[in-house]
Amino acid sequence: MTTDAATARYPHLFEPLDLGFTTLPNRVLMGSIHTGLEDRPKHVGRLAEFYAERARGGVGLIVTGGFAPNRTGWLLPLAGKMTNSREVERHRQITTAVHANGGRIALQILHAGRYGYHPFSATASKSKAPINPFRARAMSAREVARTVDDFARAAGLAREAGYDGVEIMGSEGYLINQFLSARVNRRDDAWGGTAAKRRRFATEIVRKTRAAVGDDFIVIYRMSLLDLVEQGQTWEDTVALAHEIEAAGATLINSGIGWHESRVPTIITSVPRAAFTEITGRLRREVSLPVVASNRINMPETAEAVLASGDADMISMARPFLADPDWVSKTAAGRTDEINTCIGCNQACLDHGFEHKTVSCLVNPRAAHETELILLPTRRAKRIAVVGAGPAGLAVATTAAERGHTVTLFEASDTIGGQFQLAQRIPGKEEFAETLRYFTRRLEVLGVEVRLKHEATATELREGGWDEIFVATGVTPREVNIPGSDRPNVHSYTDVLTGTVTVGRRVAVVGAGGIGFDICEFLTHAGPQGIPQPREEWMREWGVDHTVALPGGLVSPAGPTPPRQVYLLQRKTSRVGAGLAKTSGWVHRATLKARGVEFIPGASYERIDDDGLHIATDGAPRLLEVDDVVICAGQETRRGLYDELRAAGVPAHVIGGADVAAELDAKRAISQGTEAAVAL
Repeated sequence: MTTDAATARYPHLFEPLDLGFTTLPNRVLMGSIHTGLEDRPKHVGRLAEFYAERARGGVGLIVTGGFAPNRTGWLLPLAGKMTNSREVERHRQITTAVHANGGRIALQILHAGRYGYHPFSATASKSKAPINPFRARAMSAREVARTVDDFARAAGLAREAGYDGVEIMGSEGYLINQFLSARVNRRDDAWGGTAAKRRRFATEIVRKTRAAVGDDFIVIYRMSLLDLVEQGQTWEDTVALAHEIEAAGATLINSGIGWHESRVPTIITSVPRAAFTEITGRLRREVSLPVVASNRINMPETAEAVLASGDADMISMARPFLADPDWVSKTAAGRTDEINTCIGCNQACLDHGFEHKTVSCLVNPRAAHETELILLPTRRAKRIAVVGAGPAGLAVATTAAERGHTVTLFEASDTIGGQFQLAQRIPGKEEFAETLRYFTRRLEVLGVEVRLKHEATATELREGGWDEIFVATGVTPREVNIPGSDRPNVHSYTDVLTGTVTVGRRVAVVGAGGIGFDICEFLTHAGPQGIPQPREEWMREWGVDHTVALPGGLVSPAGPTPPRQVYLLQRKTSRVGAGLAKTSGWVHRATLKARGVEFIPGASYERIDDDGLHIATDGAPRLLEVDDVVICAGQETRRGLYDELRAAGVPAHVIGGADVAAELDAKRAISQGTEAAVAL
């Protein structure tokens, strides 16, 4: 139930949306997330519970992950589809679970086109996407018409399965987007050759879908408002399409930004909040049906501001509902400080998807695992000591307390967060502070006793009478053995990030893992630290023209002048940054290259002296005349306390970085802590 205070604070967010034949209870749409559970019939129960939990959380309308209208449209071999009565029966388990929990749900119909990861994919014209090893064949005119019918048939089957609507996926560079753009559509028949003919595929799908489902069924069209690829649509093309989609019978237009092959980031944490909503507002003024804004909207204040500005009628959020299924109900109850915020890291969601793993969430490992990580109240409350308030310690402490255990959390420093305290200092990762805010509040709500500036000893723990002890003491930076590494101008990355030292205008960064890249972004950032990059500045740096004056909305990038010359070195001869995550690594590499960072692979470190850093590459000596050297050579586990306890015969669990030192691996740390508490 929405409180009066919440209604006053978020009047637009909680205003019902009248669609004529039905009314949605609020302006929050859970956007499509392809979890991977859609693709195997045995996982339908897990998928049903995943959506049921979000329905219980109060979201106005859920959109499923993508289901293909035919086999050619599969994302992967044997991926989820909606083509027959057997599949209808399976989907009823999903719709029944959502309706039983007071929710509404629409099936997304998605044809992958040339993004299909299989050898029989097809698209408008024979072509290969740069992100896919398979080359798609060209559809015949008869196959195009048959695919239109397949979309409509899938929508009719969705209605039989109990869905409240469908979303036709016409964005992100999938098949419909491919037909709309001269980038892929080089046809000269009735389905291509002119902008009007390229639009025909989309409008025919909507028209036939409306005819198949009747007037009292939600039909959402997911439209690309900004392609961010060469030979993309112009703004005039987009407006013309919107008018045709409206006339064809769509109920809502949901905005999409960018193709998957675009070289402009659209959803990772460095993208400013609500970066693209101004474009949604422009379209909203062109049509009379409701328009939905999306991309990097993750907190109620942002969502309310977008609605209040008139830039949208509804807000679509996908990953925020991975992070917190109760986002809406917490907001309605005036508990926004308890929202587990999506930080846009991509590590357990998009990265998992591209690795063909089940999608989940770094800050909420229960996402898509609700039937496995069940938070049952404990039958016997235990006294639990947790040593270390980094991500692993915070996860085990709060999860154990939520189950009813009595938890004391020891932390040697004066604040919680561990490595997250460093991560939030990286430009573009300011959102990480939201996770610390969430855990701080969660500890308070659950009554966890927090002892800051308290370095727990083995004797203290041995004599404390604890039922369970968790050691989450984290990591320490690994030292290097380079002649001269003890000089005063050689620093650990921790000293740089905490401001303990100030470096000069020429810097060498030793170690090109995730921390090395973070340090380079920190050192080359031209703006003030701790403040998210302004939207207009971000747009200029990435070459985005939100007026879409040119096809695709791309212009020449124009970033600020970096304050330092930085060299990023690694011993490996492989490409610098090769080990970074698939969906975000390219962003970090592109950012540093644009800022003039020189990547030096295959470096042999000779010495550091008054002249700078002496190295050799391919056997040839080279001097880097730098003022400072920053060491980012990885971490070592900090597990002395655990070893002491074991030596004394005290049972203990070791988790997080103290268990395995990795590149600030908060995903594994939070997951490990959560799983350990569930297993108690």
